[in-house]
Amino acid sequence: MGDIGKKFEELVEIVERLRAPDGCPWDREQTNESLLPYFIEEAYELIESVDEENWKTVTEELGDLLLHVVFQAAIGADKGKFKLEESLSTVNEKLVKRHPHVFGDVQADAAFHAKQNWEAAKHKEKRRKSRLDGVPKNLPALVRAQRLQQKASYAGFDWDKVEQVWDKIHEEILELKEAQSKSAKEHITEEIGDVLFAVVNLARYLEIPAEDALRKTNQKFTSRFSQVEKGIKTQGKELEEATLEEMDVIWNKAKQKE
Repeated sequence: MGDIGKKFEELVEIVERLRAPDGCPWDREQTNESLLPYFIEEAYELIESVDEENWKTVTEELGDLLLHVVFQAAIGADKGKFKLEESLSTVNEKLVKRHPHVFGDVQADAAFHAKQNWEAAKHKEKRRKSRLDGVPKNLPALVRAQRLQQKASYAGFDWDKVEQVWDKIHEEILELKEAQSKSAKEHITEEIGDVLFAVVNLARYLEIPAEDALRKTNQKFTSRFSQVEKGIKTQGKELEEATLEEMDVIWNKAKQKE
């Protein structure tokens, strides 16, 4: 741990040097707000690296995220708003307080119970009115849907069996078909949302992150469609000139290779 502490202190000192009057002009002019787009970009780069199981890049991207944490804290300290030490103290206290099954005498026999304890402690600590409070509204829709469902589940609002989740999906699909048959655009939009929410709930019930699942499917579709484009090009055609049947043949070959 000593070496980690030294490396972290070195990072803090480097950021302070960059922010000094004779430091880097770009680093000195940054604000907490201006850094956010870069922070989000780094987070997505980390996600991509984990998906690809490129651990060398994961190592690098984690370092970049740590840089942003220290950078944000340095700007906060310069403005007299807060210090990095306060952030560290806060998270340390929070971890101990919200894990009474580890640092106290509360029992948690499974991961679900441990997370249930966390959510209950957090709800009480934050003095929130609803158990659904605290889920950022700007999260990607799939992520937010799953987090809302998880919070409701930890409060006891959940199905007993997976068959009930499937029943709900089928029910919502039938309602979507009915709305589509009536060509009511606003109702169709609502029912599509309900179907997506129900499918996310299945992912949540099966402990699969819906956002991750869809992201990987997007990658799979991109890879296969790229093969279709290359295949049609080798035939001396433009994509628009090919028939669906011709594209399907190449698509299925790409699928079989996977």
